[in-house]
Amino acid sequence: MGEYLLKVKDLKKYFVSKGGFFSGPQRVVKAVDGISLQVKEGEILGIVGESGCGKSTLGRTILRLIDATEGKIIFDGVELQSLSREEMRKMRQKMQIIFQDPGASLNPRMTVGELIREPLDLFGPELTGQQQMEKIYSLMDMVGINRSYLSRFPHEFSGGQRQRIGIARALAAGPRLVICDEPVSALDVSVRAQVLNLINQLKKSLQLTYIFISHDLSVVHHICSRVAVMYLGRIVELADKEALYAKPSHPYTQALLSAIPLPDPANRRNRIILQGDVPNPANPPKGCHFHLRCPYATERCKTESPVLTEFEPGHFAACHLVNEK
Repeated sequence: MGEYLLKVKDLKKYFVSKGGFFSGPQRVVKAVDGISLQVKEGEILGIVGESGCGKSTLGRTILRLIDATEGKIIFDGVELQSLSREEMRKMRQKMQIIFQDPGASLNPRMTVGELIREPLDLFGPELTGQQQMEKIYSLMDMVGINRSYLSRFPHEFSGGQRQRIGIARALAAGPRLVICDEPVSALDVSVRAQVLNLINQLKKSLQLTYIFISHDLSVVHHICSRVAVMYLGRIVELADKEALYAKPSHPYTQALLSAIPLPDPANRRNRIILQGDVPNPANPPKGCHFHLRCPYATERCKTESPVLTEFEPGHFAACHLVNEK
């Protein structure tokens, strides 16, 4: 792996709901609350956590599909917040996204050929019509879509095929970084492995860098090289895949991993059942956000927010107990 392609520093994204006479006081939802991370060129960084923890918001904020409240996003040495709309449009050629629901992300009125041609029109205006067709056919071959389907519409395909079209559309721009926002969660179990293997194969052949967002720890283990665990807008643990799965340090990570079904009973972890519900992100608890559900919480956890700290080489955790050890 090469140098760092992406650096995120203290990134925050807050959503403000305006209060009114009947709706009550103004509320602030801290979807992303001070996240810092770095992604090396050529790696796959996994982002995992429960639904509503801010994973997808983090991905969209990194791409500047939504504007950050605070913090810095530095991609390929360029601070994205300093770019104008036109400059960001050009930069977005290098940063693409694969969405969770291929049915909702593809225009139902456009054919496969038109869907793949659209980014070529935006980012490759110098291409002739013949060159465009050659590129379209090449992308269809790459993702496993028959060339004879060029004039078909999205509703004529299965979910797995639609996701392959979405992948081809994302790759048409020629990106270096691709954010995969739960790309297989909407697919049948029998199709997931095929799409995951395709994503991994394309990463190697095209020398791509991925941020892979998922709530499925089994999927993340299969494809990612490093993993960041999110809880209520913050990263609570970050480590290489093997270290995280072999020796999870944060109590929340331990609970998530204990829920993974394993075929060999000898390798199964004791199931950790978390008590209570995920707190409201519009009114998070003081101190450590996890202390209301943590079986090891102390008085310090209730008042002091832990800092993501490197306690072993490459292994970070935001937990007072881990850092004290």
